[in-house]
Amino acid sequence: MGEPVVLRTARLTLSRPVDADVDAIFDACQDPLIQQYTTVPSPYAREDAEKFVALAAHWWDVGSELVWAIRDASGLAGMIGLHRIKDGAAELGYWLAAQGRGRGYMGEAARTVVDFAFGPLRLERLEWHAVVGNTASARVAQDLGFRLEGIRRRGLAGHGPRVDGWIAGLLSTDPRTPQAWAI
Repeated sequence: MGEPVVLRTARLTLSRPVDADVDAIFDACQDPLIQQYTTVPSPYAREDAEKFVALAAHWWDVGSELVWAIRDASGLAGMIGLHRIKDGAAELGYWLAAQGRGRGYMGEAARTVVDFAFGPLRLERLEWHAVVGNTASARVAQDLGFRLEGIRRRGLAGHGPRVDGWIAGLLSTDPRTPQAWAI
């Protein structure tokens, strides 16, 4: 991919995480919900944030994953990314710091990333995975139009035993209308 792409919404700027974000990433990843529902290390050390920023730069360089820091007027609000980009597909993943929640930021950022994925990147399919019970993440995916495809029994590696995971998909040809899931 090469040069990182900056995406903008009415309230947010999405740009590659940089060294100046390390402290904010470290602070945000102390949140027990982020550690429970994402793949960040637990416990999360400052060195983990440093490694993540370096990895995000490498991923952009090789085009394997595209990760953006979600920034509002006060600074870092979260992260969003297209992971494991290959053969016309990718996984959409995201988290918000506690101070960014409840403002509609994730829906706003995710719509912009989905538009980028199906527009300039020309992907055909996006997947969304979450630990069963992560209803906040599920609401975002539902609002984006993802179709629930099932439960992957013990399908996700956690910080202990494997856990059950929801999986949903969105095709470039699907209407992006909110979906009701029986979860």
